[in-house]
Amino acid sequence: MNHFLSPSARSVSAVTASVLAACCLTACSGDGGEVPAAIRVNQVGYVAGEKKFAYVMGDRDTLADAGFEVLDEHGDTAGQGTLGPSLGGWNDTYTAVRTIDLSSLRRTGTYRLRLVGAGGEPEVRFRVAPAGRLLDPLRADGVRFFGTQRDGGDVLADATGREPSHLTDERARVYEPADTGPPAEVGGPVDVSGGWFDAGDFLKFTHTTSYVVAQMLTTVRDTPAVPGLREEARHGLSWLDRMWDGETGTLYAQVGLGSGGQEVRGDHDVWRLPEQDDRLTVRPGDPDYLLKYRPVFRANEPGEPLSPNLAGRVAAAFALAAQTGAEDDPAQAREWLDKAAAVYARADTRPDAGDLVTTVPADYYQEHSWRDDMEWAAVELSRGADALGDARASRWRREAVGRARAALREERGGPLGPADVSALAHADVLTFADPDDDLAAALEAELGRQVETGRKRAAEDPFRSGVIPTDFDAVPHTFGLLATAELYARVTGDHRYDDFAAQQRAWVFGANAWGTSFVVGAGDLYPHCLQHQVANLAMSRTGRGDILRGAVVNGPNDADLLKEQDAFDGSRPCSFAPEGGPWSRYDGHGAGYVDDVRAWQTVEPADDFTSTALYALSLTAARS
Repeated sequence: MNHFLSPSARSVSAVTASVLAACCLTACSGDGGEVPAAIRVNQVGYVAGEKKFAYVMGDRDTLADAGFEVLDEHGDTAGQGTLGPSLGGWNDTYTAVRTIDLSSLRRTGTYRLRLVGAGGEPEVRFRVAPAGRLLDPLRADGVRFFGTQRDGGDVLADATGREPSHLTDERARVYEPADTGPPAEVGGPVDVSGGWFDAGDFLKFTHTTSYVVAQMLTTVRDTPAVPGLREEARHGLSWLDRMWDGETGTLYAQVGLGSGGQEVRGDHDVWRLPEQDDRLTVRPGDPDYLLKYRPVFRANEPGEPLSPNLAGRVAAAFALAAQTGAEDDPAQAREWLDKAAAVYARADTRPDAGDLVTTVPADYYQEHSWRDDMEWAAVELSRGADALGDARASRWRREAVGRARAALREERGGPLGPADVSALAHADVLTFADPDDDLAAALEAELGRQVETGRKRAAEDPFRSGVIPTDFDAVPHTFGLLATAELYARVTGDHRYDDFAAQQRAWVFGANAWGTSFVVGAGDLYPHCLQHQVANLAMSRTGRGDILRGAVVNGPNDADLLKEQDAFDGSRPCSFAPEGGPWSRYDGHGAGYVDDVRAWQTVEPADDFTSTALYALSLTAARS
C-alpha cells in the first residue's frame, strides 16, 4: 500500500561518523580487486530455541570454499562449519548468497561470527536470548513512538522538545473537498483536537487511527503487558471518539489538507514544527489559512449510511475498548459497547464498487475490501457483550459467523494492515467457532493461505523474505506476515510456520541485503535520516539520530523511485550510507533502499507500520 503517491513532508535524524564505522558489516580487500564479503545477521538477536540463520553475500568463487567460526564471550569456539549452498545471486556484484546455520546455539549470550577463508574475514556480533529479553525493549520503544506522534495539548516533549500543537482543532470547521481549487466550508465547529499524526506529516485519519487503536487494544487483551500501551491506546481512542458524532450520526474522516493548489497550501507543502501552525497570523483567503485552521472532512452526510470499511474498524475499536475496560469500569465499557453498536448499525453493506471511504484523496490509503472490517466489528461486539453480560452477544456472534463466511466467499485476504484486517477478524471468530464446523476449517485454511503466500515467496528469495521488495510497505507487510504466522500457530496449535516467522523477524532486523534494521533504535544499524518533520528539526537541535526510537519505516522499494529525490524547503539535510559505499551497491532484484530525508518511499515512518510491528512482536513474546 502506498501511503502517499505524491511526496509529503516527513523526517530526518543524523548520525556521527563513529556510529557509521561501528555499524558497518562489510569488508573489502585492500587493493579493491576483490568483491567484499558481507555478513547479515538479526541485529536484535535470535530467540534461544528457534532456527537461526545468518547470510553471507559475496562473489560465488570467493565464497566457494569459505567456512565460518563462532566465538563465545570468552573467546572460545562455540561453533564452526562450512557455508550452506547458494540461495541465488542478489546483483551483479554479489553473485551468491549463502547461509550460516546458527541453530545449535541455544545458550544465552553474545557471540562473534566470522568468516574463514573468504578474504577480508568480516566479523559481526549477535545475541541469543529468550524472546522477552530481546523484544520487550522494542515493544516499549514502539509505545514511545506514539508519544512522539501526539497532537493537541497533551504532547510528550521527551527527546523532541515538542510543544502543544494544533489547538485550533478544538473548534475546527467542516469542509467538502472540491475537484478543483480549495475545499468549501460547510459546517462546524467540531472538536477534533488531540490524536496522533499519521506519519511524518501532521494529518490525522480515522481510517488508520481506528486500525491502530483496535490493534493496540487487541495487544493489551491478548499478550504480555507493555508499559504505557493501554494509556497510549486510550489517547488515540479519545480522539476517535471525537470523530464520531452520535447525535447526528456523522463520522469525520480526516483532519488537515494534504497537498494544496495554487490558492492554498496544505500540510505536504510546508516543512515545519507542528506548533508553528498555531502561531500563524492569517485571514480567510490567505494561502496558509488552512494550515492554522485545519479543515475537517466527513465520511458521510449527517444521518446517512457509513462506508462499511470505516464503520467496521471504528466499531471494532470501540468494542475492544469495552472488552479491555469491562473489569475496571463496566459503566464506561457499556458506553463504548453502545457506541460500537451505533456505528456498526449505520454501515452501508451494499456499497457501490470503488466507493469505499478512506482519506481525502483516497490515494493516500487505498482499500478494496470491507467484509473483513464488518466481520471484525461483529466478533469484537460479541466478545464485548460477553464480557459485560449483554444479551446482544448471541446475535452479534451469529452475525460474525455470517460475515466471516461472506468474507471467505467474496474477498481474498492479503497481508495484515490497514487495507486488510481479515487475519485479526478470522482469528477472533475462531475463538468461538465450532471446531467440527466447516467454517473453522475454512478460517484456519485461509490464515494458512495468507502465510503460505509469503512462505512461497521466501523460498525463492536469497534472504528468505516473504514480501515483494519492490512494492510499497515491504517492512510493515513483513510484520503483517509475522503476526499472521503467530496467529495461525495460536489458533491451530500447528507450528509449521515458526521457522518462516523467525526468518521474517531476522530480515527486518538486519538479515537483508542492506544489512540494516528497519526499526529505529533496533540493532546496530538502523534508519537515522527519517522523512519526519519533527524528528528532522529536533535532530538538528540534539544531534541525535535515534529520536524516533520504535518507529518502523517502509524499507526497500522500487529502485527506480529513488533516482530523483525531492528536497523540502526548511528541512535539514541528512543522508548517510554505511562505510564501504553507497546503499546502491546493495540494491538488487529491482529493489533499492536509501536512508535520506528526501526518500519518503523508504524512510518515512507511519503509525500503522509501528502498531503492526508492536502486535507481531507481542505475539512472539506471548508464546515464548
